[in-house]
Formats: sequence, C-alpha cells, structure tokens
Amino acid sequence: MGHCAYWLVMPAAGHGKRMGATDGLPKQYLPLAGRTVIEHALAPFLADPGCLGAIVALAPGDTVFGTLAVARDPRVTPVTGGRERRDSVAAGLAALAARVSGDPWVLVHDAARPCLPAADLASLLGALPGSPDGALLAVPLVDTLKRSGADGAVDATVPRAGLWRAQTPQAFRLGRLAEALGRHAAATDEASAVEALGDRPRLVEGSPDNLKITAPADLAPAARLLGGRTTMTAQRIGFGTDAHAFGPGDHVWLGGVRIAHERGLVAHSDGDVLLHALCDALLGAAGLGDIGQHFPDSDPRWKGVASVGFLRQALALLRGRNLAPVNVDLTLIGEAPRLAPHREAIRALLAAELGLALDCVNVKATTTERLGFTGRREGLAAQAVALVGPVT
Repeated sequence: MGHCAYWLVMPAAGHGKRMGATDGLPKQYLPLAGRTVIEHALAPFLADPGCLGAIVALAPGDTVFGTLAVARDPRVTPVTGGRERRDSVAAGLAALAARVSGDPWVLVHDAARPCLPAADLASLLGALPGSPDGALLAVPLVDTLKRSGADGAVDATVPRAGLWRAQTPQAFRLGRLAEALGRHAAATDEASAVEALGDRPRLVEGSPDNLKITAPADLAPAARLLGGRTTMTAQRIGFGTDAHAFGPGDHVWLGGVRIAHERGLVAHSDGDVLLHALCDALLGAAGLGDIGQHFPDSDPRWKGVASVGFLRQALALLRGRNLAPVNVDLTLIGEAPRLAPHREAIRALLAAELGLALDCVNVKATTTERLGFTGRREGLAAQAVALVGPVT
C-alpha cells in the first residue's frame, strides 16, 4: 500500500465526555464489530508494510490497552499521554524522536476513527513525496452553511466554495510537527499548528466513511461500515515456499523446533524453512506481500533471530486485516534430517502459535528421489499452504 515509510502517532488518552454512559470505558475501548474502536483504528496501519511502528499515547494509569491483542504487536509502543490531544501527540513525538534518527514522516490518526478506508490511506501516502509541508485527509463541504445570530435565527449564508472538513490521518515531518506543537499549543489539530508556522499542507480528498466516534449514535453506522467490509472478506488461500543451503553447524531449526544434525543452514535468521514458507503463505493469503518485504535480510534487526518471531508478526499483520488462520499444511523437502521423530512437537508448537486445534495443522515431509539440490543433500526446502478467514 505505502508509497513511503512512516511512523504512526495515535493520541488515545481522552475520555470521550460526549459519549455519555459507557460503563466507564473511554470511547476508544468501546466494543465495535468484534473488536474495540482503537483496534480498528490501528488496523490499516499495522497492515501496511510502510508503517515502521505505532506510538500510542495513553492516559496515565490506563489498564485497558495492555489487555488487547494489538498491545502484543511488537511494532506498537505505548507511552503516557496528557490532558489535551496536543499533549498526547507531543508525548508521542518525543518518544519517537528518542528512538529514531533523521526526520521521518509521522502520521497522526485519531483513536476514535475506526473506519479509515485503505484507499484513503494510500491516497495520503501517495501525496507525500510532492508535499514538503505535509498533507491531511479532508472532505469537501457539500451542505449549505448558515451562520446563526444570538437568537438562533440565520444571520448569513456562508459560501462553501473551497471549504473542507479536516480528518485524520495528518502527515508531517517529525521535526516540523514537534516545533509547531511546541509553539502553538492552542492549535485544534496538527495541520493548524504547522499552518501557524506559515506552512501550507496539502488537502487530500478522503471519504465520508472515515467517521469519528464522538457520540453513541456514531457506533451503529461505524459497525455497518466495518461489518460490510468484513463480510466481503471470504476465506482466502496463500502459498509459500523457502529454501536454504547447508553450511557449518550441528543443528537445524524446523517449525520452531531445534533438531540435531550434522550440518546447519546458511541464513540471515535461523533458517527455519518451514516457518519461512508458512509466513509467506499467511502473508500471501492476506494480500500482504512476502516475508522478504517485511523482514529483509539486509536489515540487521533480523540477524540470527528465531523465525517464530516472524510468525508472530505475520499473525499480527493478519489481525490488522481482521483475518486469522483456519488451517495450514506444511511440507519439508529434503533427504535429511528425518522429520518423523519431531513431527508432533512441531504440530503442537504451531497449533499453539496459530491458535488452532491440532488437527488443523498438518506437517509432512518428502524427498525428491535424490534429484536436485535437496536430493544431493545440499540444503532443505519447504512449501506451505494456509487458509485464512475473517475473525468472527
């Protein structure tokens, strides 16, 4: 999806006073179409390979966010926010500035906007290369505007030409946005803060579907929007394959299980061909690219890491699209080591990681009758098929 890499900052420290009685829950934690509002708000970004990570600014003492599945996504970092939106965004920017170098793009998105269309996010990201002052989603006004007097009667009709209703996400360079918020604390949104510095961010036309939850009546149309998107997502199949050559070592990793062997596998990570193929199958089923796109071997972060971490991140990306595995079928291709003694341990580990019953995880092995590189015992290969479906 993404046209450029970026970080997300999400202010989520508010209490939503206009929501009325909600059993004490802030509006971002209200249930909506099978998840919470904030989980839906985060989903489009966590499904986008261009998103480098998300900083979520929470109210002091927040005890709810940590219980959500999205809090276990390694790309999500909670920080303590403030009383006002501006304070929370500033806290998120400060946390981000402490962990990154350079001046990356930062997208700020409301935790109470759960229905951001993927096409709108793509449009905003596509506008950034030609928008040095940043950009924001907005909708042109279509209704006639009236200005009232103190008595409630019409004083004037306001021309609507050139007027837009601002939405989020709004995108700016980290340094410029931090400077703007530091100098203009009264700004009502990020765009107005940078405008006060003299910048002219670009308006990118968005969709009215990107609604903000401000009152109880907003939950029903949001549920209809999200429900419609979910019902359109039928079960989907993905296929994955991987191969690694043998090299020095005394063991291999297969399906997350360490298996003694006379040689190891040459790889940037631990070379687990079964898990790499499975990740590719899951990502492919969800339309999320491939393992090399998300965990490139040029990135030192993945040097020598356990491939079960790749699997967990792939599952987090699926959750961002409201998808989960239904069943998987993995095949190891090679002459040795023998898989049979370790098959059940691998199935049990994968079933636990995938959240599936044991009979929904199949692991098998085959040879190529001594043909090809696996037949010559030069390495191992694997194939995987995964069926995923909407979370209900």
